[in-house]
Amino acid sequence: EVINRHALMSGFSVVKSYCGHGIGELFHCAPNIPHYAKNKAVGVMKAGQTFTIEPMINAGVWRDRTWPDGWTAVTADGKRSAQFEHTLLVTETGVEVLTARLPSSPNVLPWLNA
Repeated sequence: EVINRHALMSGFSVVKSYCGHGIGELFHCAPNIPHYAKNKAVGVMKAGQTFTIEPMINAGVWRDRTWPDGWTAVTADGKRSAQFEHTLLVTETGVEVLTARLPSSPNVLPWLNA
């Protein structure tokens, strides 16, 4: 719900066709992690579980279309979209972002730090 609220407050929408997922013996496994409000996901994550958040945020409507190649997804209204992914581990005291940048990570996008 936090992702959806932040996107809407910034004038964007969240794609509903794709979601985050659990990481286990299979790379894409349960649970599904929707990034939009009023979804039907149930349950509470427990310590030791690993999952992704990977919202697709659109400048226009939330709907998307898949090209005939069966792979390429585009926004239904042709506006821009962005998608980023993080992998998180639920711990006894909270959550650890396993894909967070480290202080020693190279500064490959210097304009983000400006």
